[in-house]
Amino acid sequence: MVLSLAIIIILGLGADYLFRRLKLPGLLGMLLVGILAGPYGLHLLQPELLAVAADFRKLALIIILLRAGLELRRDTLNRTARPALLMGFVPSLFEIGAVVLAAVYLLHFSWLQATMLGTIIGSVSPAVVVPLMIHFMEQGKGAGKGIPTFVLAGSALDNVFAIVVFSQLLSVFQDHGGTLLWSLESVPLAIFSGIILGLVAGYLVYWVLRRYEIATPRPVLLVLGVAILLTWIGDLASHFFIIASLLGVLAMGLIILEKDEGLGHLISQKLKGIWVMAEMLLFVLVGAQVNPKIAWGAGLIGLGIVGLGLIARSSGAFLAVTGAGLTFREKLFCVVSYIPKATVQAAIGAVPLEAGVPGGELILALAVLSILINAPLGAIGISCLGEKVLETEERNIYRFKTLRDKLNLPHVGEEVRHKIRRTLWKVIEEKELWVKTSPSNGDPPQDIPAIYLRFWKIRAGNGQGRGKTVSHKYTPLDNSFSQYWEILEK
Repeated sequence: MVLSLAIIIILGLGADYLFRRLKLPGLLGMLLVGILAGPYGLHLLQPELLAVAADFRKLALIIILLRAGLELRRDTLNRTARPALLMGFVPSLFEIGAVVLAAVYLLHFSWLQATMLGTIIGSVSPAVVVPLMIHFMEQGKGAGKGIPTFVLAGSALDNVFAIVVFSQLLSVFQDHGGTLLWSLESVPLAIFSGIILGLVAGYLVYWVLRRYEIATPRPVLLVLGVAILLTWIGDLASHFFIIASLLGVLAMGLIILEKDEGLGHLISQKLKGIWVMAEMLLFVLVGAQVNPKIAWGAGLIGLGIVGLGLIARSSGAFLAVTGAGLTFREKLFCVVSYIPKATVQAAIGAVPLEAGVPGGELILALAVLSILINAPLGAIGISCLGEKVLETEERNIYRFKTLRDKLNLPHVGEEVRHKIRRTLWKVIEEKELWVKTSPSNGDPPQDIPAIYLRFWKIRAGNGQGRGKTVSHKYTPLDNSFSQYWEILEK
């Protein structure tokens, strides 16, 4: 398995670099590496790794959803609640409906088989959408109307909606009780229970971290451990009722950011480093699940069904954002953002076949075909269109996060050492401010972000302050922090 990890890292990094140089999303290169190196390609990945691939993919999905929650500010989410909610189920309903009708009349599926196929195909991939939306949010693109925020939140809901309905349909087929009506009624319960579970877990983690002042990087490990535990609870409870535990992971990050913004940004920054490895594992292993030969088995009818579903989904997405105050180009961006498919289709595409559902092999073929068509099309479309359509807000809250990451600034409670005097200090106050530049070339002054920090001198070993405090405002034009200070890791 160690050799397989080395192959994933080396080839994944190389493909990511190459595709970025070609102005294409790096994740496409990782997916391609997975297809070529996987069991349906050159057989470079060992069976031991493929046996636990589902766990690795789930871990990577947990990390990116945690990061998503730690980027969702409540004020922006409140402003965009309506389009986020509609994007959570309207596009899926449109696509599921179109695929069901096509499968019944073209493939002669039963209504139950066709609906299973619809829920598998009719789910957007948060693993593709969320990282790209976070990228735009960090740049402040679309921040004025909150477009990346509601697309991100909507994609998570969309994912939950399709998975929950599919799980109930599978239960009906296996005669474990329930009806098609119960399949739909269970969706709000799953979403509500997942959010509540995530909010409670997030608050408890926040309380522990504030009470005991656990030093970095331990808070990140604690948050990640609790998030994994949430998904385990969701899996355990699935025998009784469905809990949208992945949505709970997102809610967990959201409540931590709400209760302590500095702590939320600190955890998000650390997770960003972990995501580099998790991203490679996720997309390479998703690619390894793809069997191109099966996709060809779907034929022209399969291609037509996938295309029809894509048209229906696009119509639903356009309808969902109508009335949200967006321009036509911004609506088009939202439509394109809902094209990618990968994670869900790779995870549950083979389940009907394994469960003995008639036509299971064809369902798997259509799931694979949807990945091969929609993943690259959506990823390229989001990257290219987002850069052109989304407007950059000069005064947006995400510029503070970018500034903090760029200058590697500490948060309240962290200790720093002066590089020259070797004295120890503790950050006791921080503020986010907008200041005016003073151009010397005659240009008008502009507002730029600044982070105000106040330091308190401490005695080594006890963390208690003494004497006076010092303060400074750090701006994009000021790189003095790294020149004079270093952050101490406990």
